[in-house]
Amino acid sequence: MPNPIAYLMLLIWPFVCLVLFRTQSVERAIVWSILGGYLLLPPLAEFNLPLVPAMDKVSIPNLSVLAILVFATAHKVRLLPEGRIAKVLVALLVFSAIPTVLTNREPILFEVLRDADPILFLVDALPGQSVRDIGSVLIGQALTIVPFLVARQFLRTETGLREILLALMVGAIAYSVPSFLEIRVSPQMNIWVYGFFQHSFEQTMRAGGYRPIVFLPHGLWLALFVCTAAMAAAALARVAPRLERWKVVLWVLYLMIFLMACKSAASIAYGVLLVPFILLAPPRWMILLATVFALVAVTYPMLRNLGVIPTDAIVATVAEVNPDRAQSLGYRFDNETQLLARAAEKPAFGWSGWGRSLVRDSENGQILTIPDGRWIIVFGSFGWLGYIAEFGLLALPLVLLGWHTLRHREAEVSPYIGAVALTLGITLMDMLLNATLTPFTWLTAGAVLGYVERLHPRRIRAPRHALRNPPVMGGGTPRAKSAQM
Repeated sequence: MPNPIAYLMLLIWPFVCLVLFRTQSVERAIVWSILGGYLLLPPLAEFNLPLVPAMDKVSIPNLSVLAILVFATAHKVRLLPEGRIAKVLVALLVFSAIPTVLTNREPILFEVLRDADPILFLVDALPGQSVRDIGSVLIGQALTIVPFLVARQFLRTETGLREILLALMVGAIAYSVPSFLEIRVSPQMNIWVYGFFQHSFEQTMRAGGYRPIVFLPHGLWLALFVCTAAMAAAALARVAPRLERWKVVLWVLYLMIFLMACKSAASIAYGVLLVPFILLAPPRWMILLATVFALVAVTYPMLRNLGVIPTDAIVATVAEVNPDRAQSLGYRFDNETQLLARAAEKPAFGWSGWGRSLVRDSENGQILTIPDGRWIIVFGSFGWLGYIAEFGLLALPLVLLGWHTLRHREAEVSPYIGAVALTLGITLMDMLLNATLTPFTWLTAGAVLGYVERLHPRRIRAPRHALRNPPVMGGGTPRAKSAQM
């Protein structure tokens, strides 16, 4: 049960965002409003208001950023992307909720027949969706992609891309202090500050010790965040002045040590492979690798639905190296198989919320399967329509960027875009295993899409004078001008 401090933090965060916009450049204010909320606000705590989605650590920062940009700055906010495909995917993501709600109006009942009396007794039930739920779901979907839409406009420049990488590095360095404390004494920060523990304590115990969680949903989320921060530090080390480069390299090494202490095998593997790659490889190679990650992330669920992924052979191969890891992987595959069978009953629009997409005992309603990957959660809840919209919108910026890189081999690219693209690409890959989609993932995807749009200025429909002379927020710094260039 969250304590009053948890709800107070949610209430004051809009004012924190306003202070950021009044004292920092628009790029930095956007990045830290979203990332700061993700890192500091309490998980699970929320305000449940009628007819609107729950106000929590995701929706409050997103809504605050949008409201401040629209009502408290001089910027002209253009939310819709320039490309037709991106516009269609945005519309699908928001409005796919309508058919999903309308096709899930019936409740799911769990009944048992007593031996002594031929009467069905209602044991449990999952409520059906009503027409009035449409508005709440639509608003929730729209708020989810606010970081994507805002970043597309304001973080597509060199300044914006650098702010993303710098925030990742600085945020992880600061987060290492409570994290190492939790590694030493066990995960307690959320209990000490907000009065409750946000997950299963057993899952924080690993390799004879603890892996940190702090204020995030799970230790896996924190490990992936540290991995992307180490990647960001590596990118910043490449462009740092020669005399200052060794300092940033030391931070890269520190973040890699932090990553190892997080004890997440997947994130450690990502970091070991990608951090040296970012330090040594040309930016174009990073872009192409990120594009490959995006294509794999989008196509794997489709192939899994068709049953062409040799899951048994994969598990057998892993078992030769690590039997424990093979057992965990086999459990994931078994869960996916059952959840896919459940999703196949409503493949187009899914089962909606309230846990209706989960496999349950037919008599007592007990949950029999636990979804891990983000893709299976989206596919079960919103069907093919929701899956194509969400994963398509996240992968589209990388596909467009990769296509541009192949077509214009001699053109210069930003020294930051390769690392930003790779952080998005590896997050998409991790979403096949875990539900690690965060507001910062959407922010990164929007920045990449905006960068691609800048590479094709003829497609931008805004007046040229607006691009040359963007509005400046009253309290911001002159660097805010770069957001519209």
